[in-house]
Amino acid sequence: MSENTTTPSEPAPAGTAPTESAESAEKPVEQWATGDEPATGPQLSYLQTLAREAGREVPEGLSKGDASLLIDELQGASKRVED
Repeated sequence: MSENTTTPSEPAPAGTAPTESAESAEKPVEQWATGDEPATGPQLSYLQTLAREAGREVPEGLSKGDASLLIDELQGASKRVED
């Protein structure tokens, strides 16, 4: 095995920290450590855009997990996001 490879027990190289979207691909929202925290500004901004295009409203007080699920739902109905 090459010395430059990483294993799951080693930290990721600098600049490659997992993102929220990477986290969502690995674990269900219910298992996120920060899923109950308030939705982030970028999540809410993107949700506003998707909701406006879908003729929907964004509920107040969303958690990060709920915002992520709603983003997935609205992306599935959006012409903006293609598979």
